[in-house]
This record gives sequence, C-alpha cells and structure tokens, in this order.
Amino acid sequence: MSAAVQPRAGFDQTDLPTITRAAVKLGLLEAGLVLLMSLILRYLEGPAETAAGATVLAVGLAAVTALPGRWTRARTIEGIAGAAGIGLGAAVVFLVVDLALLQPLGIYSHRWTAIGGGSNWWYHPVWWMVGTYLPWFGAWIFANQTARRGAPSLPGLLGLAFGLTIVCAVAGILGRFPGAGWNLGTFGVAFLPGLALATLVSMIGSPRS
Repeated sequence: MSAAVQPRAGFDQTDLPTITRAAVKLGLLEAGLVLLMSLILRYLEGPAETAAGATVLAVGLAAVTALPGRWTRARTIEGIAGAAGIGLGAAVVFLVVDLALLQPLGIYSHRWTAIGGGSNWWYHPVWWMVGTYLPWFGAWIFANQTARRGAPSLPGLLGLAFGLTIVCAVAGILGRFPGAGWNLGTFGVAFLPGLALATLVSMIGSPRS
C-alpha cells in the first residue's frame, strides 16, 4: 500500500461523529436509490427502463465507492479503514430502512426475500460485504492519487473504475461466464473486479512509504 500508517493533518477524518453522520447519510441515500430503482423496474419498459436503470445504477456505484473516501479525506490506512467503516454502517442503516419501510410497503417488483425462501438473512450480509468493499477500494484509490499528485481525483477514480468494469463485463460475456449477458446485472457484478483492477492500476507510480 502506498499510504503511511500515521494520519497527517488535514487528512484521515475518522472521529466517531464524522463516521456516524456519514454512515447515516449514505445509508439513506442507498435506500432512496433502491426505492427509485424499484419504481423504474415497475413502471418503465424497454429502452426507457434500461436507460433510467443504468443511470441509477451508475450513480449508486459511484456514490458508495467515492463518498466515504471523500468524507474521511483518506490518505493513510486510517482514512481507508474509516471509509470502509462508513460503508458498513451505511449497510446497517439500509437494513433498518429496508425492514421497517421498504419491505412493508411492498415496493419491490420481485421481493429479494422470495428468492431466499422468505429470509432477509441471505441478501443483507451480501449488501454489507459489497457496501464495505466499494468504499474500501474507493478510498484506497483516493489515497494513492493523493500520494502521487497531492490531491484525489473523482473523475480519475470513476473513469478508471467504470472503464475497467466495461472491460470485465465484455470479457465475461464473450468468455461465456455463467449468467453473464448484455444487461445491467452483469455490469453491476463486473464493477467488483473492475474496481479491484482500478485500485491496482492506481498504485502504479505511487511513492512507497
């Protein structure tokens, strides 16, 4: 890793109030995006559904990946871990909103709980893992950018991550990876290895400490 262990002045804002407020904001944003996506899937069809769904998916991936690292001003391990903590806390906030509001309202066009045999406890842990994974790598990229250039670059992070996501998605489709197809689900899953590759690329040229 290119980041040092000790936090530096002006960076790595990981005090408890900051982490808590950020987790609540991100969790509510996630719930709002899930609600919006469910409405798109229910009321739109064809190209309109695809375009609107792609926009919401891209905004959601970008927000969960980038916002925690921006809020903690990640420069070292401290800030990167804080960003991951925000992601985990946001996933817990989403769980509460999901159980208390979204599921009772029946907003989903196809309930995730039906897939899991009526249990919430198969997909929420997946949400926790992905919700922590994205901010962790996003903050890591910001830390590498800051170490190399003196400042993080949001366009640089998103351009690299989404570009490599497209590469992974196309490779999976052409390679006949099970379940891969020209759809939003494939793109969403491909973002996971795409972001990991983006993190590795961001380390190139970063000073070691």
